[in-house]
This record gives sequence, C-alpha cells and structure tokens, in this order.
Amino acid sequence: MARYEYTAKKWNGEELKGTIDAKSVTEAKVKVRDKGYKLVSLKELTASQAKEATTGTLQSLSLKEKIDFTQTFLTLNKAGLPIIESLIFIEKDAGSRQVRLLAKEIKKQIIAGYTLSDTISKYPNLFGHVYIGLAKAGEDSGEIDKTFERLIDLLKKQGDIKGKVVSALTYPVFVVLLAIAVVLVMLMFVFPAFKDMFDQQGKELPAITQFCIDAGEFLKDKWMCIPIGIATIVFSFMYLLKWEPSRRKMDEFLLKIPLLSDLVKAAAFSNFLTVLQIAYDAGIPIIECLYLSRTTLSNSVMQDAIKISIKKMQAGAHLSESLKAANLFPKMILFMVSTGEQSGRLGELMVQSVQQIDQELDNIIDTLGKLIEPILLIFIGVIVCFLALSLYLPLFQSYA
Repeated sequence: MARYEYTAKKWNGEELKGTIDAKSVTEAKVKVRDKGYKLVSLKELTASQAKEATTGTLQSLSLKEKIDFTQTFLTLNKAGLPIIESLIFIEKDAGSRQVRLLAKEIKKQIIAGYTLSDTISKYPNLFGHVYIGLAKAGEDSGEIDKTFERLIDLLKKQGDIKGKVVSALTYPVFVVLLAIAVVLVMLMFVFPAFKDMFDQQGKELPAITQFCIDAGEFLKDKWMCIPIGIATIVFSFMYLLKWEPSRRKMDEFLLKIPLLSDLVKAAAFSNFLTVLQIAYDAGIPIIECLYLSRTTLSNSVMQDAIKISIKKMQAGAHLSESLKAANLFPKMILFMVSTGEQSGRLGELMVQSVQQIDQELDNIIDTLGKLIEPILLIFIGVIVCFLALSLYLPLFQSYA
C-alpha cells in the first residue's frame, strides 16, 4: 500500500493538504472525494517521504492516549499557559511515550509557524478527521477550550460505546474458545487412551466414536496443523475484512442478523449523532458536519446511505429531509431533528436523540446478554452430549 500526498478544497473553497494510504491512484482519488473534498492535485510519496510524513516514530494513538493528551492540554491551556509551554510540559511528563513524541512534534511545527489545527491535520491517521475538523472549528471561532471539552466528551463517549459492545461479546467468545480447547484435549489425549480398550472388544465402532478417534490421531500426529489452521483462519478473515467486495458483503449480512443488527445500528447512530451535534454546536456548516459524522461509520452500507443524505443536502434539502432520504434512521430521530429545525433548537433536540439512542443501546446489550446465555448452554450441552455418546456408545454395545 502506497502513501499519497493530496491538495484539495473543501465545499466552501478552503484549501487543505494531507496524506492518505491507498493501493492505487484511483483508490486514493476516491478516498479523498469520499471525505467531501474536491481534489486539486495528487502525488505518490517515495518511501523516505512517506516515512517523513508520519514522522518515522508516530504510528498510532490509542483512545486513552488521545483523551490523556487532550485533557492535559485543555487543563494547561485553561490555566493560562502558552501553547508552547503546555506542549513542553506534556513532552516531558506524559505517561505515554507516543504522547510525548506527539507533543514534541506539534511543538516543533508550531515553532515553525504552523497553527495547532494545521499541525494536527497533518496526522489524520493519528487523530481522525472528526478530531481535526472540530479542532479547526474551535481555533477559527476562538473557542478552543470549549471545543476541546467537546472532544473529550466525544472520545469518552466513543470509549463507553466500544466498551459496552466488547463486554457484550467477550463472554460468549471466551466460552466458545474454551469449548474448542476442551474438544481438542479430548480428541488428542482422551480418545486415544480408550482406543486399545475399544479394539479388544472386536466390534465395529459407532460412526461418531470412530470419527473422534481418527480425528484425535490425526491431530496428535499432525499437531502443527492446529496453529497453522488458526493462523490461516485469522489472516484470511483479516484479509476479507480489508478487501472491499467481501467487506461489503459482510456489512450487508451483519445488518440482516436479528438483534445483532440492532446493536450495530444503535452504536453507529449514537456515534454519528454525537459527532453531528458537537460539530453543529461548534459552528461547523451542516454539510461538513455530515461529512465528519460519516467518518464515524465503519459499515460500508451505512456510509453509502449517508452519501445519499449529503447529496440531498447539497441539493438544498433540510437536514431532516436529507437524513430521511438515507432510509436508515428511526422515525423518532427524524421527528426530533425536524422539530429542532422548525423550533430553532436543533442542537438541544439532537442531544435528546443521542440520549434516547444510548438508552436503546443499553437495552439491546442487556437483551443480547440474556439471550446469549441460553444459547451458550445449548452449545455446550451439544458438545458434552456428542463427546459423551462417542465415549459410551461402544461400552453400551459391549453389554448388548
């Protein structure tokens, strides 16, 4: 994958520069346009230029690191410290090495004459377009403190949503992995120990018993197949997630699974509306708010639906009409957005919409947790029954 440097213009004519990773020039152009920018120029960077563009050391920031950096910077800024002194403090005393490197690089750029938002915009892979867009709006409006407070709330909200979804899925994944481990131990060590006893009976073994013994002997002799098979499955899955056609099919399938699709949609709506509301309150034009909010969506089907909303708004439609055209959002959200537009309380009613979606997300996670438990019990019960029958059927035959 190559790195490209682009120059583009926003919808309002403002020019900006940045870098983007893509497999080809065509893909790079599509990615830039998907951000809502009008491409002016594009060039592929050499390996050394690409390394310099990422500072050679700054690779990624975790959500916690972004919160720590933003919170510390906000606190120091509120205390009246100049930006350079604040960054020097973070560079020396931050707990994370990546945060210290980040503060050092931003300090160097600001000393060279760049603004804070211009410097942050050079690292879209570290901060994300939402962070960059809000920081730019806050600096332009002179409300950088208020904007950073919004950013902290947003980052914490995203962390909470991620935590809820992960906690809902951790238990079933652990149980399934544990069941797989138990089955492997049974096949590789328990069934081979019974093989001699079964052979002494001189009778043909039941099909499921013979299958388990053959599988156990194969895995014991070819045990390297287990890590190789696991690695193959993991890497294949990762590749399919990155390959556009397969990822789109997965996204479509995910939205068709009962309850799980509700979980995906509720988490996506919560992030989308939170960014939309924060960007709107920060004074960002509503079309650019939609562009920023769209970047929070990981599902390609939902991204395409928001594209329809953006085109509708560019044609002159109101926000509520544009969101309705996506055929994606619940009627209650559309009603509250429409009411907010008519009453001039759009920001306030979007906050209420987010609160409603968050409550719905909590309810879905609770329901999913209650539903998963009996499903896991059935799953474990089937495995135990299968293994028990495989072991005891030959014994029952010997007494027949």
